Amino acid sequence: MIDKEEQSKPMEKRPSATNRLVHGSATIVIPAYNSERTIARVIESCLNQTVKGEVIVVDDGSDDSTAEIVKRYPVKYIYQENSGPAKARNTGWENANGEIILFTDSDCIPEKDWVGKMLGYHSRDNIYVVGGSYDITNPESLLARCIHQEILERHRKMSGEVDYLGSFNLSYRRKILEELGGFNEEFRYASGEDNDLSYRVRKKGYKLIFDREIKVAHNHQTKFFKYLKEQFRHGFWRMKLYRLHPDMAKGDSYAGIFDFIQPPLAMVILIGAFSSIFSELLLKITGGLALLLVGLQLPITFSVIKREKQISYLFFIPMLFFRTFARGLGMLQGFLDFFLLKGSKK
Repeated sequence: MIDKEEQSKPMEKRPSATNRLVHGSATIVIPAYNSERTIARVIESCLNQTVKGEVIVVDDGSDDSTAEIVKRYPVKYIYQENSGPAKARNTGWENANGEIILFTDSDCIPEKDWVGKMLGYHSRDNIYVVGGSYDITNPESLLARCIHQEILERHRKMSGEVDYLGSFNLSYRRKILEELGGFNEEFRYASGEDNDLSYRVRKKGYKLIFDREIKVAHNHQTKFFKYLKEQFRHGFWRMKLYRLHPDMAKGDSYAGIFDFIQPPLAMVILIGAFSSIFSELLLKITGGLALLLVGLQLPITFSVIKREKQISYLFFIPMLFFRTFARGLGMLQGFLDFFLLKGSKK
């Protein structure tokens, strides 16, 4: 058990890597599934860090050329039957030699000083978990830029100690992962598993530190209907997350109560739209609620337009509006599975 009295020490300015953490003390774990298009750049960016560390790629049952590409590089390659990224990350850190475990994804490009910045924090005795923010690899896509700008908008409100860190840009001391058992492998897809681990860390009394200047560049989604499908999945697994952590339904450092409220509002609108054929009053109420939902997308839309000075970010309005319906449908299915049917192995 780690001494929690260390947690009371005050935070300072971001430290630098010290001689206490030398080559071999860090392991980078990359879960990969059918990642042939992006995995080479990810590995190269990890091997070319200013502070070197062990690199492990865990192949989660790929059926493309991921394995062939990975084996060209001086990294540790581990294959597992398809079980999801939570299991892949656990397989990675369990086979790691490093004291500090860094996680990124198979479509993320860490900046050259990524490992060094992470180790700088971990050189302090009271820091056990550190995360960072995003850059973008495909800004030519409007959808990708909107996704990226929304994330940055949320990250601008996060600083220092937080209650959630994403697994795309994350580092843990190994002993924390050992104490908590790592990621919950019941989350079979990339959704909710990092929230769950963050919440369990916090409930044990440990700090989560966020620094938005520690960045990895991400290849964001460019196809709108595929994006909506991903959002349906996020809504579904969000309900499992809330069943495990009902106290966090109010929101966390990244997502607030309005993120929880909007999908149910979208379902009310959907039901009202079908029912309004029987009542003019229902039609008016449904229309009013739809306008309210549109209005809820305006603050972030105009904030980003003002900052970036690009009118094209008006695309936020339809993007977020339809995303809310996709998440709502996913949450509805998740409520049926995880609350009414008590499913836990979906």
